[in-house]
Amino acid sequence: MNVKKPENPFPVTTYYGPAYFCDRQDETHRLISNMQNGNSTTLMSVRRIGKTGLIQHVLAQLPNGWTGIYIDILETENLNQFLNLLTTSLINSVPEKSSLGKKFWNFIKSIRPVISFDNLTGIPQASFDVKQKEVETNIDTVLKFLDSLNFKIVIAIDEFQQITNYPEQNTDAWLRTRIQQLKNVVFIFSGSQQHLMAELFTSPQRPFFRSTQILKLEKLNREVYRDFIVLQFQNNNKEISPAIVEHILDWGNVHTFYIQQICNRVFAATIKQATDEIWRQQAFGLLKEQESVFFGYRNILTGHQWRLLKAIAHEGMVYQPTSKEFLNKYHLGASATALRSLKSLQRYELLYNENDAKGTQYYSVYDVFFQRWCKER
Repeated sequence: MNVKKPENPFPVTTYYGPAYFCDRQDETHRLISNMQNGNSTTLMSVRRIGKTGLIQHVLAQLPNGWTGIYIDILETENLNQFLNLLTTSLINSVPEKSSLGKKFWNFIKSIRPVISFDNLTGIPQASFDVKQKEVETNIDTVLKFLDSLNFKIVIAIDEFQQITNYPEQNTDAWLRTRIQQLKNVVFIFSGSQQHLMAELFTSPQRPFFRSTQILKLEKLNREVYRDFIVLQFQNNNKEISPAIVEHILDWGNVHTFYIQQICNRVFAATIKQATDEIWRQQAFGLLKEQESVFFGYRNILTGHQWRLLKAIAHEGMVYQPTSKEFLNKYHLGASATALRSLKSLQRYELLYNENDAKGTQYYSVYDVFFQRWCKER
């Protein structure tokens, strides 16, 4: 995979190759092992831990005889848009002039999409304007074509929970029926809305129940991440002490997206040696830049929801958000009111609930920067 070297060794927008990717060796091995043994995988975690990066890392290291196709369906609104994205990803997954690329292109043309080219990138895009039944037939035809090839295919579908918003009824049942007929194609299903992904793949009432291997992505190992950050500075003729990295990891809760953000800024601000003053200035700057976003939370919430969100952010992890002790500490009133606000904040995806190492459920805010902003005010 030929990717241009980034100017900053802590990229925050895309995957630049294994040199800029920290660890995940066990998860990478498990995903590839699942694929080679004919098993699809459901990849779940809280948001911004690194699911998409891991998928791209795996697709860049596929064994011989495998081809990977990646689609992010977050912006799709129906099966027709799903079809458009799938076929577009198919023709862009391999070079057009290669023997495989020609085969892909010839097949796509046979189902007669409209081919256009992005004005900025020149990347080809396929689209269909057909009736729903034809959409289903075309998706089925694409999957059967891939299954007929003399090599293995992995299709990674990011933000898979989006299918629950499609207007077509029972999309998951229809798709599950098609997928279970495939012999040479496996899937990685990933999503940022954990509760919906869990419902789709672990509920006995849903068609995808126990149809995949479940992989829960946790935070990176702290020591491994610390050493990785130190090494990235060293490889680019700069220095940062392990002690400062430990402070950064604490500040960002060892949460990949936020650690990458602050390290990106600290690296850019460092000439030779990162200091305590440099990282704290950059951290303060990040929070200052986000203040309008944080106050935006307040504008969409009721007074009680806003106070509860700030209280949980201030605590970091709250095990009993409706307990008398917690409610009294932050003047949050009755437990019934707190429970309603709690559910609303989860629906807005401002809060999530997770289990700790002992299996005990706790609540925390999604936005680590917001949490740190609340603590430092």
